[in-house]
Amino acid sequence: MKPRLYFFTPLLLLLCEAQAAPNFLIIVADDCTYNDLPIYGGANAKTPNIDQLASEGLIFNQAYLASAMCQPCRAELYTGLYPMSNGCAWNHSASRPETQSLPHFLKPAGYRVGIAGKVHVKPKKAFPFNDVSGFEHGCVRDPTTPHDLAGIRDYMNSDEPFCLVICLVEPHIPWVMGDASQYPVERIKLPPNLADTPETRKHFADYLAEITYMDGQVGEIVKTLNESGKRDETVVLFTSEQGSQFPGCKWTNWNTGLHTALIASRPGHIPESARTDALVQYADIVPTLLDMAGAETEKTFDGTSFAKVLTEAKTTHRDFAYGIHNNLPEGPAYPIRSITDGKFRYIRNLSHEELYIEKHLMGGGKLNNPYWATWVGDDPMKSPNSYDMIKRYMLRPEEQLYHTVEDGYELDNIESDTGYGEIKARLSEALDKWMTAESDPGAPVDTIEALEGSRAGKHLYGSE
Repeated sequence: MKPRLYFFTPLLLLLCEAQAAPNFLIIVADDCTYNDLPIYGGANAKTPNIDQLASEGLIFNQAYLASAMCQPCRAELYTGLYPMSNGCAWNHSASRPETQSLPHFLKPAGYRVGIAGKVHVKPKKAFPFNDVSGFEHGCVRDPTTPHDLAGIRDYMNSDEPFCLVICLVEPHIPWVMGDASQYPVERIKLPPNLADTPETRKHFADYLAEITYMDGQVGEIVKTLNESGKRDETVVLFTSEQGSQFPGCKWTNWNTGLHTALIASRPGHIPESARTDALVQYADIVPTLLDMAGAETEKTFDGTSFAKVLTEAKTTHRDFAYGIHNNLPEGPAYPIRSITDGKFRYIRNLSHEELYIEKHLMGGGKLNNPYWATWVGDDPMKSPNSYDMIKRYMLRPEEQLYHTVEDGYELDNIESDTGYGEIKARLSEALDKWMTAESDPGAPVDTIEALEGSRAGKHLYGSE
């Protein structure tokens, strides 16, 4: 039986018994690499509204999700459970039918719990959110339909406390929204994990324009909250989900895949213009919200509350954040597991003898973006960077170790450096313990049989 951490309530009751439980507004971007945002050192994107929100709140320098794919990371965010625990351990799969999520936990405490925009979790029984209108549901529509703030305005203006999740669909591909002309390709500073080809620069400019378009939506949402008169009563969380659809980000266990942006803001209650190095993970968010709401539950979670980081200046939280990738149905099986302590990342490629292939990124076409072909077609004698990035992406060693603090894009694998042997052993042992706790057999999970079992609600692996 998997050991779980039991959740108990008591935080805000210590602050003031008469104080009403806060509302919660969670804004989720889609496929936005955290360090493409200026608040994390991004050199290109213009995000005045996210910057403003950050100036009004607390920035988490070390926030992670367990799986760098839309559906598993959202299931983790809403349930407080890792992918193997809730059952959604592949993209386009499903959580276990008996899984519970935010609506189950907050509705008994008097909250309305709604979701607007992209949902991308199932089954409905496990995620019984109120449907809130006004934002695009489909992340690949070209163009994205205009949003309407009326639905979220009405949801915010009710007398009952609310928890509202707004899931935007930018900057998910296709990169067609926003004004790419404000990002001249010759001026772009490409991240070092991307091959520098003209086609890459063009698509990166389109991606940056979508980040700015998404930022405008964030500004409108926060303005709507302000106009409701409930800003001071509401905890606002902004997160960027997993990395973008560029090689080395989404669908990987590298830092630019699993590291997410996280801002928390509530005037007078959460520090402003502040940063924290406390290590947190998506699985911690549900317990945190319940803690802040004073909501009692017998449910157990994989995550634990970091409310004291928000309200009592606690500087630490968890020791490790964990990562998992099962490549089906995004391409051939290629299971990966990883762990970070915020300074170093250890990765295990469980099918390292195989080539890594991701069909959306490498397949070409309008939705899949044709820049990959320009990497392959680049002359390796003239552009060795292209060849090196292709090799890094497709041909991976059994183990990888990175000093992420010094090497944020994790380009220098120090796994064989004996000077880091103790660190590698410590992380490897902790990863083994996590996989055991998750009833995760590793490579056998990334199979057609297991994926189809998940889709049918007949999960083959993981603790109940």
